[in-house]
Amino acid sequence: MHKCFVPFVIVLLSFSSCSKTDVPNSTTSGGTASDTTTTAFDINSIGDTYANLASFDYYDKWGSYNVHDPSIKKFGDYYYCYCTDVGYGITVRSGIQIRKSKDLVQWTFVGWVFSSLPALGSAYIKQMGGTPYDALWAPYVMKVGSEYRLYYSLSSAVSRLSVIGLATASSPTGPWTEKGLVVTSANDALTQTNAIDPTVITTPAGDQYMYYGSAWDGIYILKLDPTTGLVANSGDKGVRIANRGFTNGKYNGNIEGAEVIYNPDLKKYFLFIAYDWLQTKYNTRVCRADNPTGPYYDYNGVDANTNIDHGPMIIAPYQFTGHGGWQGTSHVSVFDDGSGQYYIAHQGRPSVNSYFMDLHVRKLFWTSDGWPVASPERYAWEGNTTIPSDSIAGNWDYISLGYHIVPGYSAEQTSPDLQVATSLTISANGTVNGDAGSTWTYNAPLLQINWSTGNIDKVLVQRGHDWEKTGRPKTVVFSGLNNNGTAVWGKKL
Repeated sequence: MHKCFVPFVIVLLSFSSCSKTDVPNSTTSGGTASDTTTTAFDINSIGDTYANLASFDYYDKWGSYNVHDPSIKKFGDYYYCYCTDVGYGITVRSGIQIRKSKDLVQWTFVGWVFSSLPALGSAYIKQMGGTPYDALWAPYVMKVGSEYRLYYSLSSAVSRLSVIGLATASSPTGPWTEKGLVVTSANDALTQTNAIDPTVITTPAGDQYMYYGSAWDGIYILKLDPTTGLVANSGDKGVRIANRGFTNGKYNGNIEGAEVIYNPDLKKYFLFIAYDWLQTKYNTRVCRADNPTGPYYDYNGVDANTNIDHGPMIIAPYQFTGHGGWQGTSHVSVFDDGSGQYYIAHQGRPSVNSYFMDLHVRKLFWTSDGWPVASPERYAWEGNTTIPSDSIAGNWDYISLGYHIVPGYSAEQTSPDLQVATSLTISANGTVNGDAGSTWTYNAPLLQINWSTGNIDKVLVQRGHDWEKTGRPKTVVFSGLNNNGTAVWGKKL
């Protein structure tokens, strides 16, 4: 079942509506992607937890707090973030939250898409004998010509009774008008998957496809009419293009929250998928294809629609030294800044209290063989200038995002299974961890570590900020894949 159906989560994160609706508009000040950018905004003010601001009375101060299932796009000078109706330990009003930012660091709350549940989606659920949750989930936003399109998910307590609807506007902040229902699902034997978690891709030729689905039967693709944004063929539910492994007739967790982008430089489509449960191993996988309809292939060249677990896994619950760690690191939004720099955004839940939810925005980079890898640290204005070779030697935190190589799961998941940092010493004499058989070479920005075990890490070295330390000091980070397709992260201490 979908992550939002977990009973314990629903108790603490109430989805009921609230009467407060007026939200002041405000602007954001911030910097550009430069190593020397200065800004009046102090990133040290962004905490892991925010109990003092969690109340609905402080919604205008939420900023990057209370963000779940983000969808981010850049429209004009601003990035806009649309997200699920949820808040830490409070009652929130329904309608899809909207935030904006000029720099992807400081966010301003600007309002909601709807003032109440959309009528068309609510009517369908009631017609099918259900009661809609007083909350909208997992939106997706895009712009077609001068029209802004917002796809929303609405579900009920009845399993798989859900709907994806479309609203449009002439401004990214609305007002929004319902245009129709794109795809629905019912609680019956004919239902393929749960009609939630939409994402849409527009091909270079102008064709549009929606990807959707959660938990029940993988990820589906559905052809849209680009003119209307609705389904191209009435009643079409689409076909499955991604699935995962089974143990004893059940999924090894969960599969949901697809995001698809087209990289014009690589001429490939990339499918990012959420695996496992929100409160346990929630992580992000990626597969790629030459065509939007697939087949999508994983790192090992296996069709994503095959019943196995696929990789690479590029973000997962993790813990750097001196910090409690982060989990809930999936259902991503992937976007670019218009100049070729890609970013990946998702919620992050601090393991000290995993019911807080913070927006994490990371830079996304591409390996030499065309796979995306995410920065181990959140973005904070740093640019992409070359790291000199004399900055490589020293002590690092090292994380291998490796638990996906364990075959299957024999029991119900109960832990986030944080991938914990180990010590990495890169010596100026070319050795690693004092082992003469483990060596490194650096040809900026590529660092290669040849381990005596036979593993080879090929990672991109970049500038970053240490979000696990007070003051968020500048540091150096790396991210990449090893020869087995396992993602590896590093942060210089």
